[in-house]
Amino acid sequence: MDFVFVLLINVVRIYKFAIIARILISWVQPHPTSGVAVILYQATEPVLRIFRGLIPPIGMIDLSPLIAFFALDFAQIGLMSLMNQL
Repeated sequence: MDFVFVLLINVVRIYKFAIIARILISWVQPHPTSGVAVILYQATEPVLRIFRGLIPPIGMIDLSPLIAFFALDFAQIGLMSLMNQL
């Protein structure tokens, strides 16, 4: 059972790093067909779209990555807490 929790915690951790990488890449604005940028955008867009629906962008500032990062952080803490209780 611990294996499942550790796997889920690591998936959440990797997804958080993907969101951070997407934020950093958006500052540089790489070529639209850049392989890394395309993969990051395709991987993170489904979750960010959910939060973008809840909190629309304010001008040119998109808060959805920040909100998604905190939600994933809470999920990671919850998974760790649940794993320690079992």
